[in-house]
Amino acid sequence: MNSIQSILITGNRKGIGRYLTEFYLDKGYGVYGCSRTKSDLKNKNYSHFECDVSRENDVIKTVKAIHKEIDSISVLINNAGIASLNHSVLTPAKTVKKVFGTNFNGSFYFTRECSKYMMKKNFGRIINFSTVAVPLDLDGEMIYASSKSAVEKMTKITAKELAKFNITVNALGPTPIDTDLTRTVPKNKIDEIIEKHTIKRLGKMEDISNVIEFFIKKESEFITGQIIYLGGL
Repeated sequence: MNSIQSILITGNRKGIGRYLTEFYLDKGYGVYGCSRTKSDLKNKNYSHFECDVSRENDVIKTVKAIHKEIDSISVLINNAGIASLNHSVLTPAKTVKKVFGTNFNGSFYFTRECSKYMMKKNFGRIINFSTVAVPLDLDGEMIYASSKSAVEKMTKITAKELAKFNITVNALGPTPIDTDLTRTVPKNKIDEIIEKHTIKRLGKMEDISNVIEFFIKKESEFITGQIIYLGGL
């Protein structure tokens, strides 16, 4: 099996994406990242690209630019995502378009484009991000949870389509973690979610990297099409 040398992390200017970028840089990997704006992260093993993941042409250009520098991305982490907390009846069409454009379309575009190169190398690891809001059917998170449900279905189907190329596709569904994304959610809403967990606490960044490390390790070549939720749902 190919050794993992390069990792692409979307939406990595801050939050979970930034943590994962620094985590893998510390491990000595070459890391590529993207966000809508510039990043202040400076590291000889890091390259940043300005890219709106909801724009197909942006994604195509970004992936092509990365592969001009290296043969192939070994690992793709589709981290870029946005949330919306609103009653279904009060949700405008522009919010639906924005959430699905980032969460589902962005993950799809990057999966499609990176897979083309992974298939040539007959190796790859793709990790998508879902959320515990999917199985919990939370009030006020219909659009967000629906977009992540689509990501889960994409995960399972692409896992089947890409298996013969030695590419695994899995997803992680975090519980609320202290990031800019969750700070926009009322505290009582966060507490309500935590109460539904078996282990009643906020998630930690280390919980995220632990699952991703499991997905990408050599010994996990037989693990694909799986969704792992944090918190013991």
